[in-house]
Amino acid sequence: MDQQISVLIVDDVGTVRSFLHQTLMHLGIDHVREASTATQCITACEEQHFDIVFLDIELPDGDGKELIAEINKINENINVVMVSAHSTVDNVKDAIERGAKGFVVKPFSPKKIAAMLKKFYPELELY
Repeated sequence: MDQQISVLIVDDVGTVRSFLHQTLMHLGIDHVREASTATQCITACEEQHFDIVFLDIELPDGDGKELIAEINKINENINVVMVSAHSTVDNVKDAIERGAKGFVVKPFSPKKIAAMLKKFYPELELY
């Protein structure tokens, strides 16, 4: 069953992107795009509507937290979820204050990702 939720994964580490991509596919989410830089992220958001963006804080060409406002300007209904190994209280608070709707700590489990999707879309039937 195709649930028509589109997700953008933004992380400069290929293994992180592919693990998250596989996790989403496994959960039944088929519309997944990837970006490895802040620039690619903004371009992708301008080209396509995404429901959720999993956004790394540390990108080679920018700070993920600063991208939140730009992403929300393009699409105010988007759910930006910060993904970082640095889950300090300040980092989490800062991200939420800037408009992030969630925070996932690396390394993350498929269960964490499923819980985050359920938070935004309780009606989802995840596998």
